[in-house]
Amino acid sequence: MTIVADPDFATQAGTGSGTSLYTPEQRVRRDATRWTLVQGVLAPVQFLVFLVSLGLVLFYLQTGRGYDAATVSILVKTFFLLMIMITGAIWEKVVFGQYLFAPAFFWEDVFSFAVIALHVGYVAALFLGDFAPAQLMWIALAAYATYVVNAGQFIWKLRRARLDAGAGA
Repeated sequence: MTIVADPDFATQAGTGSGTSLYTPEQRVRRDATRWTLVQGVLAPVQFLVFLVSLGLVLFYLQTGRGYDAATVSILVKTFFLLMIMITGAIWEKVVFGQYLFAPAFFWEDVFSFAVIALHVGYVAALFLGDFAPAQLMWIALAAYATYVVNAGQFIWKLRRARLDAGAGA
């Protein structure tokens, strides 16, 4: 996987408060690619999976019941996270000319790796079998806390993009 920017995409939108999130060319590519729709579908589905899983994890921690359901829900959440990361990297390549760390989404991508590390860490801990069920649920909650922060980063960027589009109209 290449992370170096394609020279044809050398002009990147700035991320400062005084600049637009996308150049006009990037906005055209963003609006034309099917990966924007894929991201637009996966993001709310992942959030719904997260909410259900969070409920199941908290239920288990409160009652000691429903461990299997909570575990399956965490694995499903992790699957959706990995799918949105892979398709998001493809989206960034189409829009910005590089798979990850485009200037406009640099910090979101950096934090996404922390989110992925915690989710994959949960999966590794689960399969290693060295942790008690409650410990695993706390690892999942740590992963979920980072996911909420990361989701907030992306929602903020979505809002910025809409404000930029409104200002340009």
